[in-house]
Amino acid sequence: MERSTGVTIVSGLFLVAAAYLFGAGLVMLASPGLNSMAAGAQLMDGLELAGPYMFLLIGGFGGLIGWGLLGLHNWSRRVAIVAATVGIVFLIPSVSAAAVDFRWSLVWGGLGIMIRAAVIWYLSQSWVAEQFSKPAPSA
Repeated sequence: MERSTGVTIVSGLFLVAAAYLFGAGLVMLASPGLNSMAAGAQLMDGLELAGPYMFLLIGGFGGLIGWGLLGLHNWSRRVAIVAATVGIVFLIPSVSAAAVDFRWSLVWGGLGIMIRAAVIWYLSQSWVAEQFSKPAPSA
C-alpha cells in the first residue's frame, strides 16, 4: 500500500521540527550565547531549559519518528500519537495563563494544540492505521 499524502505531511512536520531543534542545538554548542534557549520553547514545552543537549535529543527523537512515518512503521505512528498528546498536555498551562490576559502566546499555543490534535486525529483513523499494517513500499 502506498503512503498517503497526509502521512507524508505529518512526517514532514516531525522532520522539519527535528531539523530545527537539532540545528539550534548544534549552534548552541558551537557558539554559546548566539541564540536563546527560548528558540525551542514552542516545540520543547519547557525542556529547552535543559540546554543544547536536550535540543539534540528531542531533535533526534523527532527525526526518528519522521523517518519511521515515511517508512510506514507502525511503532512510529503510535509514538507520534503519544508525542503529540504529550505536547498538548504540556501546552495547556501556557495557553491557560495566556488566556487570562490576552497575549500572543495564546495564539501560538492554541495553534500548536490544534496542529497536534489534528495529527492525533489523522493518525488514529482506521484507514490510515491500515497503511501501517501492510508491508512498507519499496523505495
